[in-house]
This record gives sequence, C-alpha cells and structure tokens, in this order.
Amino acid sequence: MKRPLSAVGRVAPLIRAGLIAGVVIAGLAYPLTAMAGYGIKAGSDALQSLPEELSVAPSAQTTYVYANDGKTLLTTFYEEHRKPTKLAHMSPYMTQAIVASEDTRFYEHHGVDPKGVARAFIANQQAGGVSQGASTLTMQYVRMALRDGAKSPKQAIEATEQTTARKLREMRLAIEVEKRHSKQEILERYLNSAYFGHRAYGIYAASQVFFSKSPRKLTLTEAALLAGLVKAPSAFDPAVTDQRAATDRRNYVIDQMLKMGVITAEQATTAKKTKIKLRLSSPPNDCVSVSRTHNDWGFFCDFLRSWWLEQPAFGRTAADREEALRRGGYRVVTSLDPKIQKYAMKHVLAKEKRKSKYAHGEVLIQPGTGQIKAMAVNRTYSLDQGDNGKHTDRAKRKEGLKGNYPNTVNPLLGGGDMAGYQAGSTFKIFTLLAALEDGKPLTTSFNAPPVFRSKYITSPGPSACGTHWCPKNSSKSMSGRQTMWSGFGKSVNTYFVWLEQKIGSEKAVRMAEKLGLKWRTDVDRMMAGPDRADGWGSFTLGVSDATPIEMANVFATLAAKGRYCEPLPVRSIALPDGKPAVFKGVEVARPRCHQAVKQDVALAATDAARCVTGYGAAKGECGGWETSPMVHAVLNRPVAGKSGTTDGNKTAWFCGFTPQLAAAAFVADPDNPDNVVGSGRGTISKFTVAETLKDALKGQPKLKFKEPPSSMVR
Repeated sequence: MKRPLSAVGRVAPLIRAGLIAGVVIAGLAYPLTAMAGYGIKAGSDALQSLPEELSVAPSAQTTYVYANDGKTLLTTFYEEHRKPTKLAHMSPYMTQAIVASEDTRFYEHHGVDPKGVARAFIANQQAGGVSQGASTLTMQYVRMALRDGAKSPKQAIEATEQTTARKLREMRLAIEVEKRHSKQEILERYLNSAYFGHRAYGIYAASQVFFSKSPRKLTLTEAALLAGLVKAPSAFDPAVTDQRAATDRRNYVIDQMLKMGVITAEQATTAKKTKIKLRLSSPPNDCVSVSRTHNDWGFFCDFLRSWWLEQPAFGRTAADREEALRRGGYRVVTSLDPKIQKYAMKHVLAKEKRKSKYAHGEVLIQPGTGQIKAMAVNRTYSLDQGDNGKHTDRAKRKEGLKGNYPNTVNPLLGGGDMAGYQAGSTFKIFTLLAALEDGKPLTTSFNAPPVFRSKYITSPGPSACGTHWCPKNSSKSMSGRQTMWSGFGKSVNTYFVWLEQKIGSEKAVRMAEKLGLKWRTDVDRMMAGPDRADGWGSFTLGVSDATPIEMANVFATLAAKGRYCEPLPVRSIALPDGKPAVFKGVEVARPRCHQAVKQDVALAATDAARCVTGYGAAKGECGGWETSPMVHAVLNRPVAGKSGTTDGNKTAWFCGFTPQLAAAAFVADPDNPDNVVGSGRGTISKFTVAETLKDALKGQPKLKFKEPPSSMVR
C-alpha cells in the first residue's frame, strides 16, 4: 500500500486547492519575454539539462462505501471528488471538446507547439503583457501531475508559479510524455486530472455533479460546457454565475469543434441554440451526508470511520488513516444489511420515539464473523441540534446546553469515545463463563438468601452490612437453592455474588476482557487493575459501562461456540485497481477470530442462557420461571440470552442470540446516567430483540443449539 504523507504533506492539498482556484487562467500563459532573453541556444541547453521523466503520483480519489450487497451506496469520503474513467467510457464529444477548447493542434505537435509559442510571443509583445498563452494540452497535464503529486506546500507552489524555469521544465517533461504515451493516453490522463469546479476533479465527477450522469452519456452541448470550464471553473460556472458567460464559453468551444471538422455546421447551430440545462447533484461526503431517507445509517457509518482510524493498514497515525480514507479511492463493501437495519429501526421506534429523552438502541452481529448487520437507535444522525429538547441534567440545562434528542452525532451504540452504559445483570454472563472455565459444573448449587453478606469490603451505604457489601435479590421468589441454570434464568443476585466469590472476581473481570470489553472510565480502569479486580465484587451485577456493540458481540461469541471475532463493519475493501486491501499479507476486511472460550464452556453457558428466554435448558431445570419468557414466545425458535437492569432502573438491557444472529438492545438516558428509565421500560429491550430477530431470520432454518457434554453438567 502507498506510504502515508507526512504532516507537512497533508498541507499540500490545501495549497493545491488554492492554486487551482486562483491561477488556472494565469497558468495557461508564461513570461515569454523572459524566455526570449535566454536566446535560442541557451534555451535549448536549459531544456536539455532538465529532468526527462515525469513522476506521476496517484491522484486523490473518492472512497465509495456500500451496504453488504455491494450496490446500495451509503456514502462517499473524499478530499477531491474523483473517479478515474477509461477513455472508452467517455462520450467522444468530450475528447473532441477538450481538444477544441484547450489545444486545437494537439494531434500535430509533440508536446510543445512551436507555432503556438511564436503566436503567443507576438501577441504578448503587442499587448505589452500576457494576453495569450502557449501551453499545450500535454503541458497542462504535466502541470496537473506536478501539482497533484506535491507533498509539501513548496512543491505545490513550484508546480504552478509564473517563472521561466517552471515553463521550461513543463516543456521538457511534455516532450518526454509524448514520447512515452499515445495521444489517447494523454487525453485520458488529462480528463481524469482536470478540475471542473464544485469540488469535481476529473470528468467522472464533473458529469455527476453538473448533469447527474456518466461521462459516456454526455451530449455535445454538455461536453462543450464542461470543456469550457477547465480554463476558469469559477468564471464560467453556470450554477453560480451569470449563464451568459457560461453560454458564450460553451459556444466558443462548439465553434472550435466546427473549425476542427469534428462536428457539422448543422450540429453546431443546433447546439449553440440549446439552453443550458443542469441537473446538479452534490455527492455525499462523510457520515453527515448519508441520505435523509436512510439517516439511521449515519451511526453505522460513524462506527465504520472510527474503526478505520484504528487500522494500522491505512497509516501510521490516525491522521494518515483519515487521509487514506479521503484520498485512497477504496471500494468498501460494509457488513450493514439494509433489511435487518430496517427491521431494527422499525422495532426500536415502535418502543421509543425519536423525541424521547431516553435513547433506545439495538445492535445485531453475525456469530463466527463479527460482522455488524445493523445499528439502530431512536435518534437522527445530524449536526443540527438547534431544535433539540432540554438537557436532562439540571446543571447542564442551567448552562443552556440542549439534550441529544432527537438530533445527535454522538456514537450512542459504540465506537469513538463512547463509554457506554451500565449493563446490569447481563454481566452475570462473565461470572458464569469464568466459573465454568474454572471447573465448576452447571449443577453447582447454593441456597441463595434474600440478602448475602459477601467478603467484599465497602463503604457505608444502602448495600452495606457494616464494612461488608451485602447485595440483595430483587424479589423473594429468587431465594432458595439455585444452580447455574436457575440462578441465571431468574437472575439471582445473591447466587452470582456467591459464585463470583468462589472463583474470585478477577477471573470474571478477565473473562470480560477476553470477550472484548474495554474500560473507558477512570473508575472502571482503576477497578479492573491487577491490584483491585479481585475486590470488585459488584462487577457481576454490571456496575461497569459497556456499549451495545460490545455486549452483542459477547453473546455472538457464545453463539459461535466460544469463537470470538472482533466487531467488524466491513465485508471487503478493494484498492482502486480492484485488488483486496492487504497489510502484512492479511486482508484488512478478513474476520479476525480466535477461540476465546473453550467450546464446552460456551455450550454450557448457552444451556444456562436458554433458561432466561423461556426456551428451556437441554440438560437441567430452570427453576419454574424465568425473567424473559416473552422472547421465545415471540421468536418461536431456539433462543438464549440475558436481561439486565441497574439499581433504580437507570438502564434496561436485553442480549439475545440464536445460532445465526446475536443482538443487544438497551434503553438509557445518555445525557444523564442517573435519570431512571423506570420500570415501565424494563421489558422494551426484550421485545425489540425478539421482534427484530424474528423478522431478520424469517425463512431461515430453525437451527438448534448444540448440547453441552456431561462433563460440564456435574
């Protein structure tokens, strides 16, 4: 892959942009009077001493981002909107028009036009200044190549400065370019490099921006208009200036085409009478430009961008990776499934409207690949927060800050600097897995009391018994002898604190790390440290923050029989030449998986998780009731999972999975973690997951979970 530019090199595009805007016209002429002062022999010697070979750096190209079908465009990323196009895929009118506009003797000279030089010299002498230029189309291409290949502000300025030395260099290089490339190749390179205005670089972008069509379909009048723009994009832009100037320039190009004999007099007359008809389009750029019709794709796009900036394949630093995204011309086929995303949004919005101060979101991940199939939340991805509701934090509201609803670009589902939300009893999965891995069987039992005096030391408070932490169950029906099946299915706090105490809480913390959780708050980082983790008794009750992406992937790992795959937003990434993006011999888009948990351990945990949903365990008793029976009732296929709420119902989660798909949904107030969602919202995540999985898996076989071996049972 190409080497990333330095920090100084990243300034060059800005310099180039200014030069394109300000000196295009000036660049067509050169100080012929100074040139004449060299003398014929001196000028010839100067030409011979200059470099012969033009080093052409790859031009900035637009990166296209598609849904998982490879056809549905999500957005594009670009610094210079450009897509290389073969000459065979351009209208013949376009090549004729650009030659007529810029260099009618293009097919007669060999890079430098002696007649043009003489004509320009005489005209400029008579005018007492620069009134006419002598740059051939090949010389202009050389200037573009030098300009676009600049890696520093100095190089960018030198590529277009008005000096005799620069002009001599252009001439020398143009002659060599003509020796090495055919006229057709030069035309193709020119048309892919030229700037047409409206951030459109190259004929493909220009055709899209001005006429919303491909270059192949350009008519005579359209081609003549675009060819006329190259000389001075801002002066002749029909979209922002008086169309008379654009029409006059277009008609001049048509007249030149007639003189060259490439069109008939009848064609010229008809074309010149035709009014300019634009069909302007603005290519999307970045995640905020995702189509309004599918605005919900913006949150997935945001995660994709955050993921990209973390990949060393695209550069040494985040800035280098950003540049690669915006200039590299990649074709990115993402993992986003528009159908599953549609189902997820439907069920999310059915439970909590966009204007609600509570965020309700859902993530779905494919087990065995880590590919993210959907990211839905009841928010509009937008920078415009002028009409947002009041902030739910009283102190911030007094400061005049608005809430994140309904518009936000905060990564509410994960990615970037999103810390996440307390996930409550869903964290019992880490204690369950750690205990099974430690050799404890599913039948491990304990007579769970309503309140349990743990060994963990705590400060005075509602959950303290003197100096000890004394957690309690949420209902009396949870008391009594419990196994892993019934303890997990009923979400018995005192059973799981006892179980955590048996194995040591550090093992549960490290299990969470193995399954992808990251500690993003100061408190979590401190408690997860090697000197504190074994005293973090409350960890099993989900006091740490986690994102929906992380939690969906935890349960996707169970569905994949313990095989962990990094959350992945892409299916394939191709370079501009169509080859896969490879870094150190590995495709960047390839799933990154490893066996994080032994298969037997994952199968045993899945059997216990079946108790939660009402589906029932294969090897044990669930204890007569469960926390989330509606999940299997709605889905009507093998399903397992775990619900989770925090103290005072500040958040409400549900994570569910089948062998084919895993999901995690939550409801919380991102602005104010202390703002309770209330008991009335305690079940909405359960229904959202069940209903989305039902729609997403419609027509697919009802695969069964593999049963755990007897060694994991007793």
